[in-house]
This record gives sequence, structure tokens and C-alpha cells, in this order.
Amino acid sequence: MISKQSDLAGPGRSTYEEVEKILPNNYQSKLTPKETQEAINYIKENIEKGLAEALNLIRVTVPLIVDRESGVNDMLDRDGSRTPVAFYISNDLDKNPIYAEVVQAATKWKRMALQQFNMQVAEGLYTDMHAVRKDYFLDHDHSAYVDQWDWEQVIAPEQRNLDYLKKVVKQIWKVITDTEIGVQVLFPVLKRPDHKNLPKELHFIHAEEIMDKFPDLPRKQRETQLLQEYPAVFIIGIGWVLDDGYPHELRAADYDDWVTPTTDSSGRTFHGLNGDILVWNATTQRRHELSSMGIRVNKETLRQQLEISGALDMLALPYHQAIMNDQVPQSIGGGIGQSRTYMQLLQKAHIGEVSVSVWPEKFKEICRRKNIHVLE
Repeated sequence: MISKQSDLAGPGRSTYEEVEKILPNNYQSKLTPKETQEAINYIKENIEKGLAEALNLIRVTVPLIVDRESGVNDMLDRDGSRTPVAFYISNDLDKNPIYAEVVQAATKWKRMALQQFNMQVAEGLYTDMHAVRKDYFLDHDHSAYVDQWDWEQVIAPEQRNLDYLKKVVKQIWKVITDTEIGVQVLFPVLKRPDHKNLPKELHFIHAEEIMDKFPDLPRKQRETQLLQEYPAVFIIGIGWVLDDGYPHELRAADYDDWVTPTTDSSGRTFHGLNGDILVWNATTQRRHELSSMGIRVNKETLRQQLEISGALDMLALPYHQAIMNDQVPQSIGGGIGQSRTYMQLLQKAHIGEVSVSVWPEKFKEICRRKNIHVLE
């Protein structure tokens, strides 16, 4: 069994021998490559329209590259294992150069954009975000190319609570499950008696509660066991250090709020106003993350999380200064994996069936033997 500490490392610490065991045998895609593209177009349009209507969002242009000195690039975690692609723009004969980075996610940029577009409470934005994450191990559901529906909504200070987080999560979940039904109307071959659709209701559970249920298991195995009981869950409080000395998963200190204490009906104290949607993927027989989201840090929780992470020096960066000086609104936001969602709703075994990226020849050969058509 992998150790709890090793399980916290960046995604996909594995080998292709292990990946080959994961990929299904006798696989047959339900849709042809052409039909797959038609289905992707339907899902994309439907989810974007649904998100915009449910959360009162408008679509805005999102950056592919950002200035390193701005502090708005997403570091994804707290251990430094996933660093952005960076390059130097000499510009103006090196008189006005720029150190640029390819975005890993638009998490922090979106909050700044709310101010730029003068969004008011209950208004927000969504983006068609494309990113590069070069430190992923490339397997059946991790690619160096990442596409997300990144969204952000302005909230009032009194909405910084679990009730509002759950309300938004349920709205997003309805968009996803309605889209699954819609794509099956267009492509009836996806509606099969041996395949269960996503449940209408998500099961909400705190990371502390999962630890109580499976205290000896590392995080990914805890999630796998939980999904045998509940095929779709929203795990609350990702980033707070649990009783075993480890967080459920590492989470960056400067966007989601994972320190705020909350209390359930029994009076037990939990932590965090963020979480992830995970589902059971019947095709791969694996846990499958679709979305990460949360109520964003305010100036008190930003300082607290940076202190816990040993990163108080980041307070000098423009993005962090904007939060500390109340120059950006309070917000809630997240990202929904586009290719991850296509993969789930179209019953695909490999993320490369729904998005074009780069893959090592060894992995492509495994896919050919498994009858998996990877786009190139």
C-alpha cells in the first residue's frame, strides 16, 4: 500500500505497467471518433449555458500566459511539486523584459477579473480555460494539457458559509446530470441497462468524517472506498491537516478557504469552505475527479493559511496585496474539468479519446493493444 505521505505528492506517481493493469480489457468505445466530437460539442454548449444561467455568469476571455511577478498563477499545491512552464520575453532590446508563465489554472486571475469587469454580488464570470501542467504523470486521466470551465461569482461576506457553498455545488451538479441525460437522448447507445447514470443527489461529507471511516488508508484509497458506498460525493475541507497529521490533499494557501471552522448539527467542529466533486467511473472502475471549488480566502484566512504553509512572504505580491487591502470582492469559484467530464459522460476509458495532447510512445502502444483510440 502506498504511504499517506507519498499519496500527497503531485498526481500520478505510477508506472506504465500499473497503468496497463488499470485500463479495461475488451474495450469498445460506444461512439466513433466523429460521433465523439459531436457529443463533445453538445456537452460543451450545454454545460456553459447551464452554468451561466444557474450562477448568473458571463463568459470572458482568459489568459494563457501571465506575468510571474503578478502572483496570479496557480501553484496548485503547497509542496512545490508542480511548477509552471516559464519563459523570458526580452522585449525592447531587454530594456523592458517580462518573465512570463503559462497558466496552470486561472483560479486567482478570475478573482482579480471580477473587479476588472465590475461584477456585483450574485454576478460572475466563466472562462474556457486551457493550461499546461508539465509535472503530471501522463496516464488515463491526467494529461499535460488541461481544459476547464473556470468560474467565479461575487458573494456577500455573510455568504461565506457551508450552506451557500452547498447551494452552489448542487446547482452545478444539476447542470452536469441534466447534460448526461441530454447527450443520451442524442446518442441512445450511451443509455444502457448495464450502465448507471450519475445519481441525482450528491453526498456531502467532510474530510474529517472520511478519516473517521478509513483511518488507516491513504487519501486515494479512502476516496475509492467511499465511492463504493456513494457513487458521487462532494468532499468538504480539503487542505486542513487531519488527525493523522496529513491534509486530505495538499491545497494552495492563497485561493480556497480551508481553515474556517464550521459546526454540524451534532456540534462537531470541522474545517474548510471548499471541496471536490468525485464520482465512480464505471468504465475505468476508478475514482474520478470532476471539479474543485470553494469560497475564497478573505484577508484573515489568507494570512492564516500562508502562515500554516510557511509562505507569508507571498503577502508582498500584487494579488495578495489586493486581498489584504480589500481591493477585490469576496467570491466563490472553481474549475470543472472539461475533458474529465466528457470522459465520464461519454463512457471513455482514456482522456486522450476526448482531447488532443502528447503521450509517450510506450503508452500509445498500450492503448493500441487495448483498442483505445487516442487522438493525435
